[in-house]
Amino acid sequence: MESSYAPLTEACAKALSDKTYEKRKAAALEIEKMVNEFNKAKNTNQIRKLLNLLGNDFAISRDSNKRKGGLIGLAAVSIGLGKDSEKYINDLVRPILNCLSDPELKVRYFASESLYNVVKVARGAIVPLFPDIFSALSRLVTDPDQSVKNGSELLDRLLKDIVTENSQTFDLDSFIPLIRERVYPNNSFSRQFVISWVSVLNAVPEINMVVYLPEILDGLFQMLEDNMVEIHRMCETLLSQFLRNIQNDPSAADMSKMSNILIIHAQSTNELIQYTAIMWIREFVQLSGPKMLSFASGIFTAILPCLAYEGDSRKHIKETAQAVNKTMLELVSSKSDMSQIFKHLDLDSIMEVLRQYLAHSSVDTKVAVLKWIHHLFTEAKDKMSAHASGLFPVLLGILSDNSDEVVLQGLIVLAEIVNTTNTKDTNINKTHYRKFLISLLNLFSEEKPFLENRGSLIIRQLCVLLNAEFIYRTFAEIISEETVNVKFASIMVRTLHTILVTSSELFELRSQLKDIRNEKSASLFQCLYKSWCHCPISTLSLCLLAQCYQHCSELVLIFGDLEITVEFITEIDKLVQLIESPIFASLRLTLVSNNNNRADAKHLSQALFGILMLLPQTEAFKCLSNRLQCVPNYWGLSNQDTDTQSIQCQSKIDFNELLKHFRQIQKNHHLHRINQRKRTVALWDDEAAKDDH
Repeated sequence: MESSYAPLTEACAKALSDKTYEKRKAAALEIEKMVNEFNKAKNTNQIRKLLNLLGNDFAISRDSNKRKGGLIGLAAVSIGLGKDSEKYINDLVRPILNCLSDPELKVRYFASESLYNVVKVARGAIVPLFPDIFSALSRLVTDPDQSVKNGSELLDRLLKDIVTENSQTFDLDSFIPLIRERVYPNNSFSRQFVISWVSVLNAVPEINMVVYLPEILDGLFQMLEDNMVEIHRMCETLLSQFLRNIQNDPSAADMSKMSNILIIHAQSTNELIQYTAIMWIREFVQLSGPKMLSFASGIFTAILPCLAYEGDSRKHIKETAQAVNKTMLELVSSKSDMSQIFKHLDLDSIMEVLRQYLAHSSVDTKVAVLKWIHHLFTEAKDKMSAHASGLFPVLLGILSDNSDEVVLQGLIVLAEIVNTTNTKDTNINKTHYRKFLISLLNLFSEEKPFLENRGSLIIRQLCVLLNAEFIYRTFAEIISEETVNVKFASIMVRTLHTILVTSSELFELRSQLKDIRNEKSASLFQCLYKSWCHCPISTLSLCLLAQCYQHCSELVLIFGDLEITVEFITEIDKLVQLIESPIFASLRLTLVSNNNNRADAKHLSQALFGILMLLPQTEAFKCLSNRLQCVPNYWGLSNQDTDTQSIQCQSKIDFNELLKHFRQIQKNHHLHRINQRKRTVALWDDEAAKDDH
């Protein structure tokens, strides 16, 4: 009578169910030998009978040892069959897959080992069963037992090799839903598993994973917030690979489907997610061009708050957001086909977002918004006219903002909207603008922080919007009439001069002042000089700029008679720094120039040595001293031979008269300081008297 375990013998079946691994392994070796003989004899019936026994009797038995025996037996059958395993692949794999979910960890471990051996033999034959194997493996990688995890890792690496080898027959359309289902796990091991598989497939040249990226991109971004650094690294690397693939072949990527996903993640509180999303948006804008303008309102919602970031921790996010903003500005440009541009732009939604962020607390964000509004009016005034009435009250409110930059940018936008300013207009209404500048000076005088915080930017902006020479002439004329508030006049002159010698917007005005032999330049110089006398160092700096070096040396000698305050020394220190700046490069070269028979070089040298003597031995002293050590000795030149050849002497300016004016203004300042001290002492006396009573 045939054994109930046929084709196994009773002894083999008993050994296969034994609790000791050695006996089960010996039985497995017997099965392997038996199957090998069956296969050579083409006895498929016996092979299938054995598989049925192992799969339906042993592998699902209530006895865990019997289940373990069934698993090692199935692996032995596969080894015995060799390449012919593919004929029986379903019967070999299905029972093992069921055991991968077994409640007993040892059974799960042997199941992973058994499946590994089957897959190792069958290789490409398991591809049709890959979805089921992948699903089982995705559960196995989260197993609480480390030995089971280790077994799953070996199986995982083997499967990846097989899929890579069989990439041409691999059904990617069936695999992507499996990834999509598992792309949102909370478990770090599951995330690592998914990332590794996507990375492997993305590295296969025959597989274009970019096509399927919109389906898994959201999940990949969410994985960036995992607590494990290794997950961060793997996911960052994978996303970088995807981005390079998109850059190499933009046509393969559905950027429209991915853009909204990126916009959502660009608003994440997680810095890594936010930075990565904005970086992708930057690349999409560069690659896709005007098509990305369809997402402009969403992109603005994402990047405008990022412009507010301060400090090093989010500096990279801010810089990337700025790059996106810049590229978007360039897309909406008159250099492009504006009819095509506005097919993608939804101005209503864009302006709604921009108006919203005008109320943002960040200066950088508000400035960016104002620049966008100005840009849109510049490029499409007709289309933007419908938004003008709604914007005007908001922009007027912006002028009371605490930020000078916001206020000035608001002025630019208002000027563009009402179209009242034209920088090329030569017929300026001088009376109207003089009243405006007087009001502005009064405001500066009444609110010192306003001048300190906004003065420079306001004046620079006025010089851009109007006419720099006219602005400076008018300011100088008004200040020169000041006889009461001479302290403010000094502060205002210092502010105006700092802007004059450092601002790029005033390059042409500086150039105009550099040759006082020209009648127009001489007129401007004299106009400025009369008010600049309120600040001695600014006066000296103006003369250095105008190349009247003989007068500079005379002024320096007069400085010895002035009250040398800490503020005075500080201003000289700043002047030395300015002399070392690129703006005064021509001045430094004058020291070694043969022009005008070295007359200017001699007088300049005298002036600089005079400044050196006024300075205490600070860093500024050392800096200027080192500079002057490189200067030739001009003391042998007689004044009679050189003075008449200097630039100053070639002009038609009466410098003696200017020097008298300087002395008179400084005398007024001296009297003002004396009176101020008397008032302070009197106030102290009054306070002391009150305390006595």
